[in-house]
Amino acid sequence: MTSGMWDYGKAEGWTPGTDLTGYRVEAEDGHIGKVDKHTEEVDSAHIVVDTGPWIFGHEVLLPAGTIRRVDTAERTVWVNRTKDEVKNSPAYDRDRHTDDPDYRRAIGGYYGGVV
Repeated sequence: MTSGMWDYGKAEGWTPGTDLTGYRVEAEDGHIGKVDKHTEEVDSAHIVVDTGPWIFGHEVLLPAGTIRRVDTAERTVWVNRTKDEVKNSPAYDRDRHTDDPDYRRAIGGYYGGVV
């Protein structure tokens, strides 16, 4: 597994226990949606982003290691990926994302390289 890809360790402003649900999500080049779900599970921390009208009816899973900054006052999460990188990510599969190691390897590999 990619070191740090599935934890919030490098996210500036992250405080364990913070509920990120509803926070705006900003890519390096603009707004991509809002946090629909998140988890702090060890070796599995991630957010699920509802992309709203940007990619209508689409959700994406972003490992916590893609988060570069969290601002609780502004209720905003910034990720270190571009809109195109997020748009072209593997499809979010709500039935496989928590317990399918192959799916998690595909997501981690896409965002972090070798897993």
